[in-house]
Amino acid sequence: MIRTFALAAAATAAFVTGGFAADLPDLNGREIVVATENTYPPLQFIDPTTGGAGGWEYDAIIEIEKRLNLIVDFENTSWDAMMPAIAAGQYDIAMNGITIRDDRKETVDFSDSYLTSQMRMIVAAEETRFDDAASFAADPDLLAAAQPGTTPFYVTVYDVLDGDEANPRIKLFETFGAALQALRSGDVDLVLSDSTAANGVVAASDGALKLVGEPLGTEDFGFIFPKGSDLVGPVNAALAEMRADGTLEALNKKWFLDYKMGQ
Repeated sequence: MIRTFALAAAATAAFVTGGFAADLPDLNGREIVVATENTYPPLQFIDPTTGGAGGWEYDAIIEIEKRLNLIVDFENTSWDAMMPAIAAGQYDIAMNGITIRDDRKETVDFSDSYLTSQMRMIVAAEETRFDDAASFAADPDLLAAAQPGTTPFYVTVYDVLDGDEANPRIKLFETFGAALQALRSGDVDLVLSDSTAANGVVAASDGALKLVGEPLGTEDFGFIFPKGSDLVGPVNAALAEMRADGTLEALNKKWFLDYKMGQ
């Protein structure tokens, strides 16, 4: 079911400059569908206090909607289904903190990077058995959680463990939220996430979670499109204008500095 989220629209109002800019293409009210999983606060999530969706990416897409004269509907889908659905043209855009990678470019097109982040290690606040990737890898009793096919999964495999994608120390979960719940309940000992989501999760955990170790690399996020989509150029132009006029910086401040999600 396609849903447009009022919470995201209201949250974006403070950033909208009014209408669409004269130097950007006018897409004449074209209707598009944007897919997301709503599992990566503060990029996109369901607010537990209101039941509405919001986050950095919602604000950014709705700002792009206004600048390009689009009509956007949002549809919730799983991570596993998202990339194949975009590749098949079932959605126009997907947003989910998606790392720009060359292998993914074989099946989908990416926007320019709108955010750069680093992979971080999330652990229980009381964790003392390890404090970095090397000490985690050295203890065969420790387990990590990950969503298959995601950047955190591959970083866990190749940068933390031994390069074996079938390593039984990696427990697979369908969603990021399920992996975090397993960490909270003590079923696993480590969850990796980009620093954007990791900082938001820890801030929202009321002291139950913490970050350990050094960042495990840098990644750039982009929106994805079906191959050859004519939306890539206009979206990149809107992102460039939003970067130049301070809108992206304002979103960063709102969601990474000022915002604390209720738990």
